[in-house]
Amino acid sequence: MDFYPTGRRAGPGIKMKSDRDVAADYVMPPGIYLNSAAVSPMTRASVEAVARFHEEYCTLGPDTDASDELARGAAAAAREAVSRAVSCSPGEISLTQCTTDGISMVARGLGLRPGSNVVVRGMGHEHHANLYPWLGTPAGVRSMPVDGDGFFEMGELRSRVDGSTGLVALSHALYNTGAIIPVGEAAAELRGRAPLFADCAQSAGCVGVDLPSMGCDFAAFNGSKWLCGPLGTGALYCRAGATAMLEPPAVGAESSSEEGGRLVHVDGHARFEAAFRNYAGAAGLAESARYLLDIGIGEVRRRNARLAGVLRDGISRIPGATVYGPDDPGLRTSIVPFNVGRDPAYVVARLRSRGIMVAEREMDDVGMVRASPHVFNTEEEMEEVVRVLRSL
Repeated sequence: MDFYPTGRRAGPGIKMKSDRDVAADYVMPPGIYLNSAAVSPMTRASVEAVARFHEEYCTLGPDTDASDELARGAAAAAREAVSRAVSCSPGEISLTQCTTDGISMVARGLGLRPGSNVVVRGMGHEHHANLYPWLGTPAGVRSMPVDGDGFFEMGELRSRVDGSTGLVALSHALYNTGAIIPVGEAAAELRGRAPLFADCAQSAGCVGVDLPSMGCDFAAFNGSKWLCGPLGTGALYCRAGATAMLEPPAVGAESSSEEGGRLVHVDGHARFEAAFRNYAGAAGLAESARYLLDIGIGEVRRRNARLAGVLRDGISRIPGATVYGPDDPGLRTSIVPFNVGRDPAYVVARLRSRGIMVAEREMDDVGMVRASPHVFNTEEEMEEVVRVLRSL
């Protein structure tokens, strides 16, 4: 079922929209919102899709053939749109509720045992969602040292992978410095010696993501960051042929069957979708993902890089300021981490009091302010943020 709850179809002129026109397509909070690396505002079409789904589901009658078809259509539409955003097949996408949900499915499903190991990037530099699930397994965790931006040497990866390595887990883009990790190079270095997982929470929807070309076996991301979808939505990617490597965390009639008194798990996306999903959220996620796809992820990337460039340049001119992350814009997302000589918590609070939404984050033991502009922001907003920072 092709699920377009709002009836919206992309027009040929959407790629030509100005920054302000794009902003008008979103339900924006007052002030300047620069925290999409945490949670993004949703498009108006996405908000309407969520409401429309609930209305239509109830009107059709819950637990009827018609409402069941509506729910299945919403889920299929979300898989289709999300798969396009990460360049894979819809059958390789399972709907989850967040990034952590997907990571935990891999951590628990691989059957890691004592004596095995999981290789990760610098522990103190990694997001908790891509660290704690691995620490919670019986396997040991081997951490690679990283530089100030969060990059590691491929030789460090090579030296830590052995016959007992059950998985290599890498973030595709970093939540603190915005650095884009060369996951594809890591996959080439591994040459199939161990499965590869990618945390794409900070890349899906803002930079080009091609999971099959990257060589990932598994990946996870949520729908409410750069994809601008509803809270409680996300996706788990399992490379075709890799789903059998994971035992599903939940068992239901949708994901398993009984054959001769034995439980048999299905293959494909349904393996990890036992029982009901957040179908209303899926409807909203499909709309938000389609909106970005209509613009073009490459165009989203270009716009975001321009916004981040204006902000980074302005902040770097403030006396005593430090801007973190790679200097090369091709090696980073639009995340702009910085300090301006004041306590980061103080700066975040002062900015929020002026209607500028940023976040406090850290790199190892270094606190910082993180701004994360997205496609609905404007250059004028970036310049205003710099003016406010100068006045602190």
